[in-house]
Amino acid sequence: MRIIRSEVDDAIDRSFEILRTRIDRFGTSQPNIQKLENTGRIQIELPGVDNPERVRKLLQGVAKLEFLQVVELNEISDALGAANEILVAEQKANQKNELGAKNSTETSEEESGNLADLLQDEDTTATEGQEADSADANLDSLENAQNVSPLFSLIRSQYGLVYEITDTAKINDIIQREDIQALFPRNTRLLWDVKPRKLDDGTELLELYVVRTQRGNQALLTGEVVNDARQTFDEVGQPAVDMSMDPTGARKWAKITRENINNRIAIVLDNYVYSAPVVNQEIPNGKSVISGSFTMEEAKDLANILKAGSLPAPTRIVEEAIIGPTLGKEARAQGIISIVAGLGMVLIFMVAYYSKGGLIANIALVFNIFFILGILAQLNAALTLPGIAGIVLTIGMSIDANVLIFERIREEMRAGSPLLKAISAGYSKAYSSIVDANVTTFLTGAILYWLGQGPVKGFAITLMIGIACSFFSAVFITRVIVSWMSKKGDQSKISFATPFSKNLLNDINFNFMSKRKMAYIGSGIVIVIGIVLMVTKGLTLGVDFTGGRSYVVRFAEQVETTSLKVALDGKLEDAGTEVKTYGANNILKVTTSYLVNEESTEADNTVRTKIVDGIAEATGMTYVETESAMGDNDFTISGSSKVGATIADDIRNSSQESVIFALIAIFIYILIRFRRWQFGLGAVVALFHDTLFVLSAFAIAKLLGFSFEIDQVFIAAILTVIGYSINDTVVVFDRIRETLGIKSKATNEETFNTAINNTISRTVMTSLTTLLVILILFIFGGEVLRGFSFALLVGILVGTYSSIFIATPVVLDLAKRKKKAVEA
Repeated sequence: MRIIRSEVDDAIDRSFEILRTRIDRFGTSQPNIQKLENTGRIQIELPGVDNPERVRKLLQGVAKLEFLQVVELNEISDALGAANEILVAEQKANQKNELGAKNSTETSEEESGNLADLLQDEDTTATEGQEADSADANLDSLENAQNVSPLFSLIRSQYGLVYEITDTAKINDIIQREDIQALFPRNTRLLWDVKPRKLDDGTELLELYVVRTQRGNQALLTGEVVNDARQTFDEVGQPAVDMSMDPTGARKWAKITRENINNRIAIVLDNYVYSAPVVNQEIPNGKSVISGSFTMEEAKDLANILKAGSLPAPTRIVEEAIIGPTLGKEARAQGIISIVAGLGMVLIFMVAYYSKGGLIANIALVFNIFFILGILAQLNAALTLPGIAGIVLTIGMSIDANVLIFERIREEMRAGSPLLKAISAGYSKAYSSIVDANVTTFLTGAILYWLGQGPVKGFAITLMIGIACSFFSAVFITRVIVSWMSKKGDQSKISFATPFSKNLLNDINFNFMSKRKMAYIGSGIVIVIGIVLMVTKGLTLGVDFTGGRSYVVRFAEQVETTSLKVALDGKLEDAGTEVKTYGANNILKVTTSYLVNEESTEADNTVRTKIVDGIAEATGMTYVETESAMGDNDFTISGSSKVGATIADDIRNSSQESVIFALIAIFIYILIRFRRWQFGLGAVVALFHDTLFVLSAFAIAKLLGFSFEIDQVFIAAILTVIGYSINDTVVVFDRIRETLGIKSKATNEETFNTAINNTISRTVMTSLTTLLVILILFIFGGEVLRGFSFALLVGILVGTYSSIFIATPVVLDLAKRKKKAVEA
């Protein structure tokens, strides 16, 4: 078992290195390739690619290079003749059966005639005689039929087995038959040319080669001996591939060419013949030129594949996403608008509330963004749309550390402490809350990166980098700036409040704990309604979780979705198909489970063709390849994605694992930090509450006509909500722990209320700044992130609510009523 595991791991590692080499030589800008550990899969991102089909061929080619001797037709004439005889005999038998069936039908019709038809005169009798003569003539014609089968009759050249490309399916049906294959020598294989030859009249011809293998079906030489390959030109100036071999290969190649002078050697790659030149003389140095009517791109791709080496096993593209240039440009613009607008709103809000302290926080925030972008650039990480969402979210969440510090400073100053002492105490007392809040959020990001796939990883990386940078900027950079601005001591002109905010949210004394039963009942009602709707109506699952193919279709004008769905249902054999608007009324997203279990390129092409044909028939519009070619009556596919059914299961399972592991990690961390299991359990109960609440919100939104997809990015949103909610909860718990440390005769309920009232200003401020950013993301982030931002909007509101009305009350109910029973 260990050997098998080792071989599999080695194969994946080898495939990874080969694919990376191929991609590096492909010429795309900023490629990104990474192994998904313990999955047997490799993730590749190629920005700026304008020919997806070329990329598929490059990645899926095994690059099994073989040099095989071509068998001339006179050597297998007996086998070809025997095959022809079998096929001709079958043809004659089929013709006899058809003729017999026809005569039987005619006889049956005569017997079923009426009495007048049976009373024939002499003319009718003569007619019967003529019909008999005709039948005999048909039999004679059948006996003298041409003894040629399609194997010979379809040949279009006297120099080999050359067929029109439209006839190759018929020939494949013949040569793939076991009885036909048995006629050929055991050491031969039948392989097609890789590329058809086009005649002047437009006819495309393809040659079928018969090649000879050595003992054990081995080739004369294989591709492992190739140590370099590059695109060049042959003697007539056509693109070709110049290939050189290592010393061992060169020695063997010299022997092979010496023994096969005047014979042809086929250069075979992945069971297709790329070239079959006649050997004119011995090639002693291992240098050869492969020619075969290549285009420049084809020659470059072939050289890249040969140089990279052969894959241990074929690759299969099981998950794919293609974004057209216009769609990508729009999404990028929406992401940038979200960042700029969110940043601007936060900057204004912070100065309006915290005066010069807000200005300091803004400086730290700008530094924070530069740090994030700099680290991402250093890591050569591709900034995906979820990554942009991570930056937008970080803008809101990074303010939290500054808010904690400033609120503590304001609290100390209200208690009568001078400026410098208040600043020192503010940083000191806020430090514990900042560490706990950032560590718990970072934990969710790490788990998301560990178990997440695809775009989720990009979001997780950005989130973790953002948390680390915001901690550094809030704790150190702002401290340096505050120290510099307060260098004149207590007389320094630095303030942390404006006239508007000076007394806002101060002296609040609300009895939150007395409302906990109402909160339990209210949350329970919403969650129960959501669960009922999820069971009866279901959620709108994206292809990430169901498997299938999805297409973003852009039209020149608005299209009615219902009629289009009906038309596509008929084309796609009533497979599960969804058609909905995607941002604008002239852009639709078509998602289907048709051929979901088939992951081949042929299946991809079949589904795409049926989608295009169905849309064309339903709308009367014409399909064009690019958006730039669109007219008033055209449509195009500007983006697509595919997820195999097996991969959908993996994504769903990994998403569930992400949530479960995040909850376990948070519980353990809080248990260690607060030393009471009640705190850990209260936090986890609140997180379960938040998760179910967000899912319920999606189910209720669907009932109201607002359908948001559940996909990988949604899982990122759920885990972000978990991180944010625990961030908020930890701040409250930290204040409870601090308050419990002050010896007094207050009950637990009074202590918990005091802690919440003391942190309410920070809670409201952090929620508002984060909600501002998420609201901007929801409005301007585009359709791709609509479900993500909706989940965050609901989650942040609910997370703020649950930290006060769920997490803290649960701790209270689990603990004894008297304070000393829960002293930390």
